[in-house]
Amino acid sequence: METDKVAFERTIAQANGFSCWCGTDEVGRGSLAGPVYAAAVYLGDAHIEGLDDSKKLTARRRRELFDEICAKTVWSVRFVTVREINRTDILSASQKAMRDAVDDVASLVPIDGVIVDGNVAREFTLPVVSVVGGDEKCASVAAASIVAKVVRDRVLTDMDEFFPGYGFAKNKGYGTKEHYEGLNRFGPSVEHRTRFLRKYYYRRDRMEAKRRGMLGEQIALKEYTKRRYVLKERNFRTRRGEIDLIVANNKYIVFCEVKLRGSVDFAQPVEFVDIHKQRRIRMAAQEWLQRNPCNLQPRFDVIGIVDEDKDNPKIELIENAF
Repeated sequence: METDKVAFERTIAQANGFSCWCGTDEVGRGSLAGPVYAAAVYLGDAHIEGLDDSKKLTARRRRELFDEICAKTVWSVRFVTVREINRTDILSASQKAMRDAVDDVASLVPIDGVIVDGNVAREFTLPVVSVVGGDEKCASVAAASIVAKVVRDRVLTDMDEFFPGYGFAKNKGYGTKEHYEGLNRFGPSVEHRTRFLRKYYYRRDRMEAKRRGMLGEQIALKEYTKRRYVLKERNFRTRRGEIDLIVANNKYIVFCEVKLRGSVDFAQPVEFVDIHKQRRIRMAAQEWLQRNPCNLQPRFDVIGIVDEDKDNPKIELIENAF
């Protein structure tokens, strides 16, 4: 109920000694692209029915409330650019946007306190109180969340025309499937937050490396199968090291390191198995043999695979490589 939000906000304000206050909230903090926006709203005696967390409202209802808020209250919207977000961090940027919006309102109304959504409030020029879930509990904070979101949504919709392919008009810069597909196809635009994309690219690269590793192991296993070896274990891992393939025939128990590369421009695949890697493989093999005693002769192989031609990869099997 609107009266509940007004009453709760008044209780918070009075408990902190505020006689004239505004609420502030930010929008776009978790987005992968676009500026972060914040609004501050001084409601005063204005009565606006239906104020709530902007995320809980339909786009149409937000626009209706936005028009009413702008007509009946004192408000301001500020933003911090992607360049600034990349230079600092998103928390500092969102706090700055909120401070700037509050300062605008304070220049027009003699407010003596601020209610901030969330649990962080840094370097405000006026006394502040932070309220977790403030956009659901406090009327002026809810109003600020609506104003900030409507303005930012319009900006991201316009941004979609300049940077098509990411779906900004729909996802507003957040990490949807369409957005990630656009990143995979076009790479990041100048409106993307590079700090936010580090984890995405790291995760994507890890997944690709894992997929490539599994492909190489599958090719290597086929090669051993043709030579009448039997798979004993795949991807054996210990704290000492790891082994891609463990295969055996009637004479050898073979510990194999698989290296798959797209080309040999830099080095042959087998050249990546240096002395440190060899040592870790030996220690892992010792542990496997302790768990799985056998009378077979241990052997350490390296299989190098170059798949420039995806249909006909080149395979080099080096027995007793180290």
